[in-house]
Amino acid sequence: MQINLNERKRLGLYIHIPFCKSKCAYCDFNSAVPQNAELITKYVDALIAHMESYREAARVYEPDTVFIGGGTPTSIPKEELTRLIRAIKKNFNLTKRAEFTVEANPATVTYSTLVKLRRMGVNRISMGLQSAHENELKALSRLHSRKDFVQSFKMAREAKIDNINVDLMFGIPHQTYNSLMHTLRYLTSLEPDHISLYDLKIERGTPFANNYEEIRPLLPDEDTEADMYLGAIELLRDKGYLQYEISNFARPGKMCLHNLKYWNCDEYLGFGVSAHSYFNGNRFSFTPDIEKYIDGVTVKESKVKITENLESVEERERMGEYIMLRLRLAEGIDGREFTRRFGFSFEALYGSKCQRFVRGGFMTMSNGKYALTPAGMFISNYIISDILEFEDFGRYYFGG
Repeated sequence: MQINLNERKRLGLYIHIPFCKSKCAYCDFNSAVPQNAELITKYVDALIAHMESYREAARVYEPDTVFIGGGTPTSIPKEELTRLIRAIKKNFNLTKRAEFTVEANPATVTYSTLVKLRRMGVNRISMGLQSAHENELKALSRLHSRKDFVQSFKMAREAKIDNINVDLMFGIPHQTYNSLMHTLRYLTSLEPDHISLYDLKIERGTPFANNYEEIRPLLPDEDTEADMYLGAIELLRDKGYLQYEISNFARPGKMCLHNLKYWNCDEYLGFGVSAHSYFNGNRFSFTPDIEKYIDGVTVKESKVKITENLESVEERERMGEYIMLRLRLAEGIDGREFTRRFGFSFEALYGSKCQRFVRGGFMTMSNGKYALTPAGMFISNYIISDILEFEDFGRYYFGG
């Protein structure tokens, strides 16, 4: 069958690497220290085989974003990472200028690796700093120092990667308002293109949760966290970084196109353990078990099922997800676009609920557009759950 390139739909690709050099005390992502090099090779084999199995289904798509996340993708051998990238390009018809991101932690990359990645089409690096203060990094059990980060950041620039995101955290042990502002001033002096700023959440099952009583006295209180968040928005705005999403700030033209797919409810395919997808009207995820994933993908006639939570997304659910995700964005919800997508009036369905947040200064409404203010973004979970009338609307994790 002949396929007209102009008719191909856009798609985001996410590939999960669940390996790290060590597990951070706050992290509840699917990641672990690999038992041996053989496991990494088998896992990459499984990823490649899995992508090959979707090649036909994705023929009518032209992916314009790729995000290799983790874990720490740059912690695996360079040969395995480059083998994976070749397979992505072989199995999918990427657009010529596709945004191609690889996550990297400081001290896990070399200059030669960065040059190799750029030559293979990687044009964006997402690097985790978290804090510029050694005591805060130690409390988070990060392996790197500020010096390690600066060295890795400068190597990426020298490798001619002109789109770099840096991850930061606030509300972490030992952190104060002033120490966060210092971190932000220090980071912006290096002129990254994009900054992600995440509020620490104590997640069940993590060392932080298990030792919460010891950690709690070291954490800033809620009022201080609110001041940190609002102060960060102001400082970053003054430095030329515009907030376009609750936790994300970018220089003009440097927004993360891949993450915008999530927030705009566009289609994306995820590969690897715990990876999620929204594809062909279905939402599904894959098993979090590495051995099970490898077996289910690579063993012929295997009876192991790797797909979990497969469901067709009904119109009402799509509407709720659209509201929840669009309100993460600074531009919010345009009533006309909402009507075009769903055939209903956002004003008629939710206008009255939004008005109390408008009056409280947590939301704006202008020309049929509803958007959260910075104060509203800080309590967005509460606002969204109130508007949609449910208490727990799930957890969404997006990297930079």
